[in-house]
Amino acid sequence: MEHKKIIEKIDSKMGFTPEILNMMGDMNPELFAHYKKCEEGIQEDGALPAKVKVLMGLAVVASQRCESCCESQMRSALHHGATMEEIMETMNVVFITSGAPGVAACRKALKMIEGKGEHGCGHGSGHGGGHGCVPRKR
Repeated sequence: MEHKKIIEKIDSKMGFTPEILNMMGDMNPELFAHYKKCEEGIQEDGALPAKVKVLMGLAVVASQRCESCCESQMRSALHHGATMEEIMETMNVVFITSGAPGVAACRKALKMIEGKGEHGCGHGSGHGGGHGCVPRKR
């Protein structure tokens, strides 16, 4: 199935599979044409490095105040090698453009920088679904 191949490619580029992809892939495989564009447009280097595009994505989802999206984007940013300084600079952009509520949406995501959680998602081994990540099975 095409959507499973797309999920595998996204997993290899992000370092994890966002839970929503598995859900949507099972519910509506046709929707994956859009995710394929996302995977090709954000997770790969182009005129901008993928890391920069992922940090831009983090800023956008923070401005939308989507906590689980912030967590997924943070995991992807860390997977792409984002440094503490780059993430903090991104948080400054979020604050300037979206205010404190945008930064607050990243509260759980920022805990990942501290290295909490065995899966790198800040939730430890007891995390369940609903926070946007699925631990890698490798």
